[in-house]
Amino acid sequence: MKVETLNYTKANGWSSTFPDLDSPQTLIMVFSSPEFLITPEPIKELKVKYPNSKIVGCSSAGVVFGPHILDQTLSIAIIQFEKTRIKAIKHSIASPDQSYQVGVDIVNQLNDKDLRAIFILSDGLNINGSELANGLNETIDKNIVISGGLAADGKDFKKTWTIYGNELESNQIIAVGFYGDFIQVGHGSQGGWNVFGPERRVTLSKNNVLYELDGHPALALYKEYLGELAKGLPATGLLFPLAIWPKNTPDSQVVRTILAIDEKEQSLTFAGDIPEGFSAQLMRSKFDDLISSAGDAGEAALTNLLVDSESITKPLLSIAVSCVGRRLLLGERTEEETEAMLERLPAHTKQVGFYSYGELSPQGMSNCDLHNQTMTLTTFYEK
Repeated sequence: MKVETLNYTKANGWSSTFPDLDSPQTLIMVFSSPEFLITPEPIKELKVKYPNSKIVGCSSAGVVFGPHILDQTLSIAIIQFEKTRIKAIKHSIASPDQSYQVGVDIVNQLNDKDLRAIFILSDGLNINGSELANGLNETIDKNIVISGGLAADGKDFKKTWTIYGNELESNQIIAVGFYGDFIQVGHGSQGGWNVFGPERRVTLSKNNVLYELDGHPALALYKEYLGELAKGLPATGLLFPLAIWPKNTPDSQVVRTILAIDEKEQSLTFAGDIPEGFSAQLMRSKFDDLISSAGDAGEAALTNLLVDSESITKPLLSIAVSCVGRRLLLGERTEEETEAMLERLPAHTKQVGFYSYGELSPQGMSNCDLHNQTMTLTTFYEK
C-alpha cells in the first residue's frame, strides 16, 4: 500500500507533483471546500492524470490536511493498494424517505464473501443519516466496518455534493468497498459533550423532524436556550446538540444536530431520526473536552486496527471526519483536535479528512450508526 497526500489552493496551485500511482487498484479521496463546485477544474484534472483510478470525495465545512484545517482548499489522498481489491459505486437519492432503501441497495451492490469494509460519503442535506445507517446494517455481517460521513457546505446548510470520477453532484451517495484479508481497517468515534438542563420527552416527531418536546414547540424551546444566538439558526444550533435515548436506557445515547428549522411549523430537522417517546436533553462542551476526545478517537482507531503498532512499518492512512459544530465551538483552537489525533497514531501516518454534517461509524464493536458532534477516524493499513 502506497499513500501520498497533496493539496490544492487557488493561490498556489498543487502542493507537489502528481505521484505515479495510477492503476485500477488506486483510490483517490478528495475533500473539497464548497466553492470548487463553481470552479471544479482541479478536481477534473485528477481524472485526466489518473484515468484508471477510482476518484471519490465530497464538499466540506473545512478540510483536514495532516494536522491542519484549511478553507478554499482541496485535500487529497492517493492510495495504491498492492493486494486489496476495491470497488466504488454511486447511488442517487431523491428524498430523505429513501435513505433506508438506499443503504440496503448499496450493501447489495458491494457485498461479497471477502468484503472487509465500506466507506460512505453522502449528500449532507437530502438524507436521513440514521435511516441510511439502518439500511447499511440490515443484511451485512457485523464484522464488516462501515464508516464515513455526510458532506457539508460550511455553515450555510444550502447545497452539499459528492464526487465520483470527474462528476460533482448533489443528491448522491458514494460508497467504496474494500476486499481481501490484507486490508486492516480501524475506527474510533468520540464526542466530549455533556448534557445540561432538564431531561425532556419527545412528544411529537416524524422521522428526523422534531415538532414537540414535553408537549411544547421544539423550535421555541431551542430559542429559549440560545437567547441572542437564536438569530443564527440553524448554524448556531450546532453549539447545543441534542442527546436522545430510549426511555430508561441512557447508555444507548446518541447525539443529533440541527440541519434546518421551520418557523411556521415550529419544528427542527435533524441529521437523523428523533423517535417519539425518546428522552432528550441539550448538550454543551468545553474546549479541552473536545480536544481530549479527539485524541481518544485516534487511540481507539489504532487499537481497533488489530495490528501491533510497533509492526506498522508502511504508511497508515487516517481519514478524519469531524462535525462542523466542533469547529464552530473550537474556533482558532480547532487544529488542536487534529494534532491530538496524530499524536496517538504512528509517526508516518498520512491524514486527510473533512468537517461534516454527520459522521458514520461503529460505536465500539457494534453496527454503524449516525453520530453528530464527534471526531470520527477511520484508519487503513495493508498487511
